[in-house]
Amino acid sequence: MKKQKFMSSIIKTIILAVLLFAYLVPFLFVLFNSFKTNAEILINPLKAPGKISLANYVSAFEKMDYVHAFVNSLIVTTCSVLLIVVLSSMTAYVLARKKWKFNNAIFLIMVASMIIPFQGIMIPLVKIYGSIHMLNSKWALIYMYLGFGVALAVFMYHGFIKSIPKELEEAAMIDGCTQLQTFWKVVFPLLKPTTMTVLILDILWIWNDFLLPSLILVAPNERTLPLSTYYFYGTYTVDYGLSMAGLMLTIIPVIVVYLFLQKHIINGVLQGSIK
Repeated sequence: MKKQKFMSSIIKTIILAVLLFAYLVPFLFVLFNSFKTNAEILINPLKAPGKISLANYVSAFEKMDYVHAFVNSLIVTTCSVLLIVVLSSMTAYVLARKKWKFNNAIFLIMVASMIIPFQGIMIPLVKIYGSIHMLNSKWALIYMYLGFGVALAVFMYHGFIKSIPKELEEAAMIDGCTQLQTFWKVVFPLLKPTTMTVLILDILWIWNDFLLPSLILVAPNERTLPLSTYYFYGTYTVDYGLSMAGLMLTIIPVIVVYLFLQKHIINGVLQGSIK
């Protein structure tokens, strides 16, 4: 029995090591090539850089107008995520606690909407909002992220809120709290694991998204960081070294955020789904 467990542990370790390597290869490929010149990449893109030079990063920082693009990404991501968290948690609370007849129907519609691919509605979306002059605006983009992100957040919050004892809310109301105060002072602090999970998932999604901003943001001064990396792709040529450096500059902030918040994600997913 001990021998079987030992062999099983070795097999699991090997499988996990292979999966880790498979996930790291694309990142290491971008990282290594971000220090090379375009000629070195074309000769052998899989070779490690001979010397570490930050010339690509300096040039990419200037050509991307990194600070301006970073601020745009920060505004879009922060506002979108905050709106999703606040509105989704309140919506899930109403759906979980109120015994209205149409609550189940609304919840099922929101869950069903998660299976609709964005590619199936992006053309009508752009046509409709273009006809009412709502394109080329960060606020229109934030509004769309709210619409696309709220369903999953409501689903996660709904499962967690149902596990919270109603007696806590009743005690708060007896002490004089309104229903809104009860939610923010009693219920919402208990939702921290799910909130952290929603934050991580939505920050990774919105910060790294390219397709939706490319359809909405046309003016160069409105572009986010993923859109700014497109500067290095010309009609007939591509500067691979600069583009790789630009990609690294784009993903570094979200990697830092993920490293600080990663311990909450598994706990939040398990508590929100099982309970």
